[in-house]
Amino acid sequence: MIDSVDSLLGPDTFSGPRYGAQAFFKALDAAGGVNGRQITVVACDDQGLGGTDVSCAHKLIDQDKVFAFSGNSAFAYDGASYISAKGVPDIGGEPISNAYDRYPHLYSIYGSDYPRDGKSIGWLGKLYSSTEAEHYAKSTLKAHIAGLVSYNQADSARYAAYEAQALRAEGFTVVPEQLDIILSDFNSAALDMKNKGVDVVFDTIDTAGNARLCKAIDAVGVPIVAKMTTVQSWDATIAATYKDAPKCRNLLYANSSNRNYEDTSVPAVKAFRDAMAKYFPEREGKLSEWEVDGWVSAQWLTDAVASCGTAVTRACVEKFMNSGQPYDAHGMITPTVFDVKAPTGTTHACFNVAQWQDAANGGRGGWVTRVPDMDANCYDVPQVAYSP
Repeated sequence: MIDSVDSLLGPDTFSGPRYGAQAFFKALDAAGGVNGRQITVVACDDQGLGGTDVSCAHKLIDQDKVFAFSGNSAFAYDGASYISAKGVPDIGGEPISNAYDRYPHLYSIYGSDYPRDGKSIGWLGKLYSSTEAEHYAKSTLKAHIAGLVSYNQADSARYAAYEAQALRAEGFTVVPEQLDIILSDFNSAALDMKNKGVDVVFDTIDTAGNARLCKAIDAVGVPIVAKMTTVQSWDATIAATYKDAPKCRNLLYANSSNRNYEDTSVPAVKAFRDAMAKYFPEREGKLSEWEVDGWVSAQWLTDAVASCGTAVTRACVEKFMNSGQPYDAHGMITPTVFDVKAPTGTTHACFNVAQWQDAANGGRGGWVTRVPDMDANCYDVPQVAYSP
């Protein structure tokens, strides 16, 4: 596995999948492995650097002779082309860059309907995303006017342009707030949103910026029903990160195609939490949905290997991945599939939603699932195109 651990963005930003995958494999080996085989994990930290990522790919393939990749979470996945060219399957990687939308032999945690021919990205150079989070905010939370906060930085501004399209596709009035990435005036943005009747806030900024944004929302008194965030922020550090925004942090909503890591009544989630507590107890206060992604990635590779019986080959593993049969990782994710099909303008999306809630007795609090069943929380929603 290749993960960006010792990077400029901090040791916890991209490392979650590594811990989740390793916890799964440790538990698997302790239980006898898969079809009698043990799994040996060989990890490489690319430090968030594209050149180092390429070096990791060469080391793991050329020197360590790895069979497959699992639990990948690379900020700059520059080694993806080499991995794919060598025909080494990468099962369930975290799609931070566009590599999983481009190369064969790479299978992201979210599935794909793109050609992945190694040439163009997505469909004719366009990627597509659906509007289930925006639909939930409109239909369930009854919001109508969305504040959209971004930076004057290329990636943030580009994704904000997509988010504005998605919000308008769901009927929102959009109030854009673009901030200087160095000298961000969050209070002025919050005051403008209050004056314009904003009742829900979306953003394309970093976690530290979100904490400052929430503090300003509380200070100014923006009457929002929700501060929508992403799966990347669905973690156990909310109380500390948002310590200066008690109202706003309790209005944080996140959505995902995973089970909530707090839902230990689900047997697969209980197994995940038990393994994390046994093998990585120091992660208890840092748990996130990305650890769940790593666990699912490892489960996916294991099930693919198990399908091969005693004749385990890469071709057999990829036959499992490309079977066209939806896969749910033993109930841990909404069923997903790798099946090439052109966008039609709408899609059927099922997803999970959780809200952060402080503990009543002053404890650390946690994420509370807000839908009865993620597999039944489904909508037919628009697909919105955007440039990579």
